[in-house]
Amino acid sequence: MKTYHLSVNGMSCGHCVKALTEELRTVQGLTLETVEIGKAVVQFDDSLAADAVRTILTTAVEEAGYTLTDLN
Repeated sequence: MKTYHLSVNGMSCGHCVKALTEELRTVQGLTLETVEIGKAVVQFDDSLAADAVRTILTTAVEEAGYTLTDLN
């Protein structure tokens, strides 16, 4: 498992945290560490290419209604 730090734009309250948490929990192969306003820390299968991980996480964040601005 590899740890990823997500920077997320558009979050402003506890509801935002809940929405992103629920969406990230639907991603197979992902272990959710923390979600706070504007950021999240997850662990993901390290056998996937970085581009695939970025696409999966970008999609999940967008499905929750926010924008992934940085992933490292």
